[in-house]
Amino acid sequence: MTTTEVMDLQRTIGHLRECVGSRRDVYGDASAVRRLANDVDRLDIDAHDLTESPPRPTVGAGTERVQVPDTPYDRSLWQGADDEGLGGNPHENA
Repeated sequence: MTTTEVMDLQRTIGHLRECVGSRRDVYGDASAVRRLANDVDRLDIDAHDLTESPPRPTVGAGTERVQVPDTPYDRSLWQGADDEGLGGNPHENA
């Protein structure tokens, strides 16, 4: 995570903490407000953990892209194949 991303995440969590605090002013110590505050604390802890550990490489990194043509497939490739869930072609076996 870049420094800018970390700062954005911390700023967003701080803003969320302020929003939950304003809900506490309105609703008092309601269980929903306590849960929200707990969730914000958890987000803060998890964000900190992310900054402490290196990111894992993405799955498929370095794999080759395969170009799929827009041209129609040869219809003979599908001859005798069933449409999944729809059964076979009723005219095929007649």
